[in-house]
Parts: sequence; structure tokens; C-alpha cells
Amino acid sequence: MPFVEDQISSHNSAYPLPVVIIGNGPSGICLSYFLSGYRPYFAPDATHPNPILQCKLEESRSLSLVDQDLQHLSEGLEGRSSNPVSLLFDALILPESDFGQDYESTLEWKLEPGQSIPHVVLGRGPPGGAWHAMEGSMLTLSLANWMELPGLKLKDWVREKRRNLRNDRATPDDIASYYVHFVNKMGLQDNFLCGTCVTSLRRIPCSQDGKAKRLNSGCKGACTNCTVKGAESEVAYENVNDLWEVSGYRERKEGKVHFSICAKNVVLATGTHDTPAWLGVDGEDLPYVCHSLSEFEAAIASGSVDQDSDPVLIVGAGLSAADAVLCAHHLNIPVYHAFRRAVSDPAMIFNQLPKVLYPEYHKVHQMMRQQKFGSGDDSCYPGYTSYPQYRVVHFTPDRKCILQCGEDILVVKISRAVVLIGAYPNLSFIKDGGKYLGLDTGKPISCHRNPIDIDPYTYECIQEPGLFAMGPLVGDNFVRFLKGGALGITSCLSKRLEKQDTEDGCNCTAVTASATYNR
Repeated sequence: MPFVEDQISSHNSAYPLPVVIIGNGPSGICLSYFLSGYRPYFAPDATHPNPILQCKLEESRSLSLVDQDLQHLSEGLEGRSSNPVSLLFDALILPESDFGQDYESTLEWKLEPGQSIPHVVLGRGPPGGAWHAMEGSMLTLSLANWMELPGLKLKDWVREKRRNLRNDRATPDDIASYYVHFVNKMGLQDNFLCGTCVTSLRRIPCSQDGKAKRLNSGCKGACTNCTVKGAESEVAYENVNDLWEVSGYRERKEGKVHFSICAKNVVLATGTHDTPAWLGVDGEDLPYVCHSLSEFEAAIASGSVDQDSDPVLIVGAGLSAADAVLCAHHLNIPVYHAFRRAVSDPAMIFNQLPKVLYPEYHKVHQMMRQQKFGSGDDSCYPGYTSYPQYRVVHFTPDRKCILQCGEDILVVKISRAVVLIGAYPNLSFIKDGGKYLGLDTGKPISCHRNPIDIDPYTYECIQEPGLFAMGPLVGDNFVRFLKGGALGITSCLSKRLEKQDTEDGCNCTAVTASATYNR
């Protein structure tokens, strides 16, 4: 029986799991790849275009990157991530890619089973996470090779499907299928428990007699060293402060099966597409206001919005808002488009995208610039009007929206409002929604504005030893950069475990569950 399934289904396991990963998107997949014993080495015949980095790599070419000093290697590197190890790994896999170069990766991979660290990856759906919920026909923002995971070229996989990449970009459907294939190709599937929902993550509190108290999550007294006392059970753990309890349920044909896993280390790899951001204005909860592209598409499919409707108000200036504009424009649905920034603002994403690679988004940017409110010219893009630097004041029950720019106030009649201003991660399973983990402990975790505060080389949370975070949660919003998080975490855990005696005296029941799992 696979290690993970055995841990879940056994009531008398002797030790806690070394690592539990919450989230099975590209972050969780990549970390599982590293923890399964795959190790990156600077290739024997490789030459890096950065001479300083080349010299550092030559110093320990025989060692895998996992075993090297990542702080030393990443010192002085600059790029589009604020995390130095992410920049390091990106520089080795995609040398000089931000300058338009197409150098081969300088790394080679070796499978070293003896270096593997037992772990489980928990996720609601199939491997790939939110990629399975994205619109399948659109093109990804990133170039195809930026989306791939180590050891399996995305282009080669797409060619096997006998499809061509348009402008060197793939569709979300391609990417989602690629991630599922990657897990199976690399033999990682036994580490993945899909269809799981995590509802609680907490330290196991310790009573004065040295026993760990944990909430009774359906144990029914079947666990080793466990006696149920009312709503709690006591389990004899040593070094209890080093342990986490991950609780939740798994969707099965027979219904929800609850579980509770004991772990030494937990990695947050949930991404940030779970909870749409709201404007926080009056009337935003009215039924004609939606906060996702899928809701808008459902309204179109139902016939409640069409070319004869009052205009749809699209709020936001990111790529999701642009996708909504393209969707409406393609169907001749009239659009009002409101956003807080000026069209020429350098921080606007459209001003950072090459026109040749992203023609559809360049088209939206052109619409925003040419057909502003008050210009009186809609000959190029009939039915579209942009409202730069306008903000929503409130929505009314009779489907009107009040917009404001400085002292100018407008009232517009609309059929529907689509608010697409970003999303927050769902960290409801952590106390206070994980706010205390952020750089600003008074605000929700946000990939852009308030990422989780981590050690830059180990990705361990500053506020919680033994808790790690990676990917968008720490500001690495592109797949190309999250791979550095996998390197940093694996390096930290490998070095830490080397210092520990394999028989560390932690004699505990690793898992309690209300039923036995069968794959």
C-alpha cells in the first residue's frame, strides 16, 4: 500500500508525517517532485551567461543545489520576483529569459530515492489546482516554457498531442492536462490525495502532564495511546511543540470522510484564486453584481445578458477584467469599463506586455485608451466606453451604479456589474484567516499587497516555525518563480532532517480518522 494511503488508513502508525502540503496546484506538484528525491545539478557541460553565478556554481558542481548554500548562490541576482531563491532557480532554468534570450537550462536532474522525504499533498480537485477551473480556450499570460515544471518540457508534451502553440503560449486546458500528466509521468501520484478539503490547521496544545490534547475528530477511541474524554482526546506525544494537526474531510462516494493528520512540517501552497476581492461598497451584494468571469458567462448563457441589454459594467484593469471585455465585445454586448488607474500608468499590466505576444490584451488596452467617456467617438469599438480613474461609489436596487472621479459623479444604468479586481487565498482553516502570518498582520493575506512573511532562503514562516509557504502566497505569482520555493523548502528540510536522529523518540499516533480510506 502506498505510504500516504497507509498513513491515512492506519490507526496505529508510529510517527507523524514529515511533511503535509496543502494545495495541489503547480506549487504543490513541484514541491512533491523535489521531496520525492529528484535533485537538480549544474550540468557538467553547462555554461551560464552570468559569469559571477558561473563561478559560484563551479565551486560545488558535484553537489546538488539542494545541498548548497542558496544564500551565497542567489546573492546579487535581480529580476521580477522579490524572493532571491526564486530568482536563482529561474536564472538557472531560463537564463536571461527576461531579456528575450532562449538559452537552454543549465540544470540536469537525477532521481535519488534515498533523498526522498515522505509527504502528502492535499487538494480539492485533480493535480493542477485552479488551472482546471479556468476558461479552457483562452491563452495563458506566460510563455509556454515559463509554465512547465522540471524534467518535462511542455512543448514536447504538446507536440505529442499533435497541437501547435500559438505565439508560444498554451491554453489553460493544455496546462491543466500537462500538470496531471506530470504527476503520473514522474511517479508522484501516490503522494496525492485529491478530493480533500482542509478545515483546520493548528498546533497540538500540550497539557501539564506532557500529553498533547487534540479535538476529538471522530476518533471513537480506536487510536493507539488515545482515550476519549468528552470532546477531547489525549495522545502521548513527545516534542509536542514541533507538531501540527491538519484536519478536514475527503469526498467519497459514501459521503464525507473526516481525517486528522499529525505532521512535523506543513507547507501552504494554496494559491490565491479562491476568494474574489470585493469593492466594499453599498449594494455590492445585490443579485445583479457578480465577482467572477464564470458568473458572467453563466448570465450570458442563460440569456439574461445580450446585445439588446443595458450595458454591462466591468470593474477592474487586470487580465480577468480584460477577458470579460473581450467576451462581451465578441458577443456585441455593450460595455462600460471602469478602473481606478490612468490608461498610461506604467503599473497597469497592459503597459508591461509585448504587443506581438499578447495581441488580444493590446486590443483591450487600445479600447481603453481610444474610447474614453466624453470622447464622443465609438466608431472603432461600438458599444464600448471606458471610465479611467473612476471608482464605484455604490450600486442601487434598480440596477444603477454611481461612479466618481474627483468631483465628477455619474449615474449609469446597467444590466449587470462584473467586479474583477483580484482575489484572496482561502486560509479560513488557519486562525484569523492567516492574517498574523503576513507582512502587515492587520490585513488579509494578498499576493500583491500583503504576502506571507517568510525567511527568504527557507520559505519558513517568520511567525510559525515548521510552517512554510510558497507560490502566490509569498508573492511568486508566476509558475516560473514558484519552483524556487520548492528548492528552498526542500533544502531546508533536507538539512534539518540530517541533523535529527531518525529515531527521535517522537512516539505518537500519526493519524486519526473516522473511517478507513480506500483509494
